[in-house]
Amino acid sequence: MQTTIFSSLQQFRAALAQQPGPDAAASQGAADRNGQLTKPPGALGRLEDIAIWYAGWRGEVAPRITAPHAVVFAGNHGVVAQGVSAFPAEVTAQMVANFEHGGAAINQLCESFGTVLDVVALDLETPTEDFTIAPAMDEAAVCAALSAGWNAVDPKADLFLTGEMGIGNTTSAAAIFAALFGGGAAAWVGRGTGVDDDGLGRKADAVARGLDLHAYRLDDPLMVLACLGGRELAAMAGAIARARSLRIPVILDGFICCAAAAVLAKAQPGALDHCIAGHVSAESAHGPALKHLGLTPLMSLNMRLGEGSGAALAVGILKAALACHSGMATFAEAGVSAGSGA
Repeated sequence: MQTTIFSSLQQFRAALAQQPGPDAAASQGAADRNGQLTKPPGALGRLEDIAIWYAGWRGEVAPRITAPHAVVFAGNHGVVAQGVSAFPAEVTAQMVANFEHGGAAINQLCESFGTVLDVVALDLETPTEDFTIAPAMDEAAVCAALSAGWNAVDPKADLFLTGEMGIGNTTSAAAIFAALFGGGAAAWVGRGTGVDDDGLGRKADAVARGLDLHAYRLDDPLMVLACLGGRELAAMAGAIARARSLRIPVILDGFICCAAAAVLAKAQPGALDHCIAGHVSAESAHGPALKHLGLTPLMSLNMRLGEGSGAALAVGILKAALACHSGMATFAEAGVSAGSGA
């Protein structure tokens, strides 16, 4: 597989501007097929929309999902020094080991729905800078993480999802959303790993200070990612963009994954057209984030684990949507009289 290395943010920006769209003929063919299946029109609700959307991106009228791929990216954050997490930074590496040994929730969910899981740890021994005192990453660091994400996607996959592990990354995600959509720090910070009221106050203060420090650079979404993000967030952004280049549909996970996706959406209109929101998490600002992105989640189960867990669970819904669309008989095939539509 050819390796891509982005040497500048401008190069990545150019890649975003050159992304393909869905196959219009396949979309129309899938819609036509949907109208002939042995069911009343619209009876399967959003499952029908999902199937047509997926078919357009894969360029097939009656596709099935057989090779879903998940990648969990891990990174450490310098802003943890501000007391924003209930857990120490060492937990990131410990959880990576747990993923690699099959002991985490994401492992079980991926196994349940036939999803291949890879884990990519990004310089865990070198946290990003504390964004309250300096940019989290310089251009070389953010480009390296974007490249790592881009190259982690299996071109043979037919569905992609990405998760994350990084103590402190809900603070980074909140800062990104505040920079991209406004509203101030308090509107975007939540309890993350379970911080108490004092910890919530420290998170809001850290986000506010980061926004103030980097205000002069935050009109560029990719600089928002560099100044306030983390390596795993940048890698997720790179992976989501790479999936688009391969016309692989993407299931987005929770608050942190959507922060990475939001950078793409603000950098290039339509950049998330190949994405669907797997769920709305219990993190308080995730619902508003999805509204800003124009995405309606498939599930609401009060999950807030991260790791890609909500997206991994949603693989089952997409598989079911495609099984119905591609496996059901048409009225003609089944010898069933079609309704008149009256």
